[in-house]
Amino acid sequence: MASEDFYELLGVPRGASPEELKKAYRKLAVKYHPDKNPGDKEAEEQFKKISEAYEVLKDPEKRRRYDQFGPDAFRGGGGGAAVDPFDLFRDVFGGGGGGGGSGFGSIFEEFFGGSSSQGQEAGGARGSDLRVSVEISLKQAAEGVDREIKYRRYGTCGPCDGSGAASGSGKVMCPTCGGIGQVASNQGFISIRRTCPKCSGSGVTIENPCGTCGGEGRVREPATVKVSIPKGVDDGTRLCSRGRGDAGLMGGPAADLYVFVQVKDHELFERDGDDLFHELALPYTLATLGGSIDVPTLNGKVSLKIPAGTQSGRTFRLRDKGMPNLRSSSRVGDLYARITIHIPKKLTKKQRELLVDFAKSCGDKDADVDEGIIDKAKRFFDGED
Repeated sequence: MASEDFYELLGVPRGASPEELKKAYRKLAVKYHPDKNPGDKEAEEQFKKISEAYEVLKDPEKRRRYDQFGPDAFRGGGGGAAVDPFDLFRDVFGGGGGGGGSGFGSIFEEFFGGSSSQGQEAGGARGSDLRVSVEISLKQAAEGVDREIKYRRYGTCGPCDGSGAASGSGKVMCPTCGGIGQVASNQGFISIRRTCPKCSGSGVTIENPCGTCGGEGRVREPATVKVSIPKGVDDGTRLCSRGRGDAGLMGGPAADLYVFVQVKDHELFERDGDDLFHELALPYTLATLGGSIDVPTLNGKVSLKIPAGTQSGRTFRLRDKGMPNLRSSSRVGDLYARITIHIPKKLTKKQRELLVDFAKSCGDKDADVDEGIIDKAKRFFDGED
């Protein structure tokens, strides 16, 4: 890494002024910052390289040595290695002004207002997101519904108002990270920072913990939230209630509550997106002769005209009788009624005789009551004959 030319890394000429160096670094630091490129190892590596380059070139003496000897001038501990992050923090925030220093810390503090020490001002760590489930009917999913949900969470401690400190006490700088909220390990010119295990990144610890919450600033408590479930939600839809999750540690920000909607199966309808499907059983006489029949929908019955000779398996489309679209109030799905022919299991003597005569008139000379005319009729309307 150190073999690359520092000026080329920053994209500046060798005679660049301190202002030009600073401007070039600022632009590249924003572009390759790990927070802006999570999980991108190449961006992280490039960020380390430009940090190393600027750390050397911004210092007049280090720059003179680099111009004369190149990166070899700083190998083997030759005056340019990373400093202790705690000393660096004290230099920058203790009035020392800092000159020198190296690694990410000094650069962050110079350009981004001390982001490495965010814990001192931002308070404790954020709470944890919570998940709850709520079950609704298909009709409620179509119309929308308000639900009151009861659950348990970590809420802000009353006696200490979330600070975690007993009355008359307060927060002190974390002795492990020196208030930075991070601990560092040095690799050549580069100082790699990680969240402090002592203060969880807050940069502070409690001098005299609150007796109620033990210094966490939060306590376990029951909670209730009212959730408005919109029209058109589907099974598995996730809703978010901001700030209704666990309270943060020592006054840190509260997390979110995620509500997962479960839509119960309906006895009459199956759902596919915004469309509904229904198995519509027709009497074989209506299927043969034609007529009208009431079809159930989520909002009552509607009349459907059945043409004579309708076969089992035919599907009728009823427009705008399905589910509303979750993202567009003007869009509504359709209801599809798939026809099945209903064959009665029992017939009166008169009905049986008439059906036998009908079968014979259709040329079925084998029509026989003893053979089971009902089975024959069922096979006929199912399209098996």
